[in-house]
Amino acid sequence: MSVNSTYRWADYYDVTNRGVTGDISFYTKMAQQAGGEVLELACGTGRVTIPLAQAGVKVTGLDLSEEMLARAKQKAEKMAVADRIHFMQGDMRQFQLERQFPLIIIPFRSFLHLLHIQEQMKALGCIRRHLQPGGKFIMNVFVPRISDLYEESEKMSLRGMFPLDTGEQIAMWDFTRYDHFQQLSEVTRTYERINQDGQVVEKLVSRFTLRYIFPAELHHLLRLNGFRVVQRYGSFDQAPFDRGSTELIIVAEAV
Repeated sequence: MSVNSTYRWADYYDVTNRGVTGDISFYTKMAQQAGGEVLELACGTGRVTIPLAQAGVKVTGLDLSEEMLARAKQKAEKMAVADRIHFMQGDMRQFQLERQFPLIIIPFRSFLHLLHIQEQMKALGCIRRHLQPGGKFIMNVFVPRISDLYEESEKMSLRGMFPLDTGEQIAMWDFTRYDHFQQLSEVTRTYERINQDGQVVEKLVSRFTLRYIFPAELHHLLRLNGFRVVQRYGSFDQAPFDRGSTELIIVAEAV
């Protein structure tokens, strides 16, 4: 729901979602090493897709949301890289592109939008069928910590303040409710656009659910679906994954 809305949801998303520190440079490096066209699943508004194209990589970007894709196409045109990107609407659980890729990526924890094990397995099956022999699949997810889940449960948290070129700001708030039996995180996200006088001139509320996944669980899931983990990192500067890591970056190959 929005009040006197002039910003669409994809606009708010684009301003406030900056990813994880170092993720764009990491995915760009891996894409350049792949030596061919890259498939990005859940590409959203092109936050990763467009920098890959700017680095000279051909990319197919697939997303479920028409609104997000429309925003991505606008940005690609503006950045003069539309000729290196093929955006298409599709579902990562059931896509068929009639070709294979040397690299398939799911950046920014988007795999967590698959809320059931059956959905995760369907997506991994599609990914495996679309990988070239010797190709790689790369994704990242946050590492759930019981203490953090407990502290954040049913509380309103300010996730950040984001300046606009107009001098206004966007405040992003999350209210999170957890279902630990199903490993679900139900998020009510509120965007507030605040003018230079500190007044809220627009509010937009969205809701989404994630299924958080533990590292050992993810490894088993990948093995069950015909993948072998060849590298794992705890940050995008390729630091080793250890008990202190808050992010898990997986590089896998089909077996």
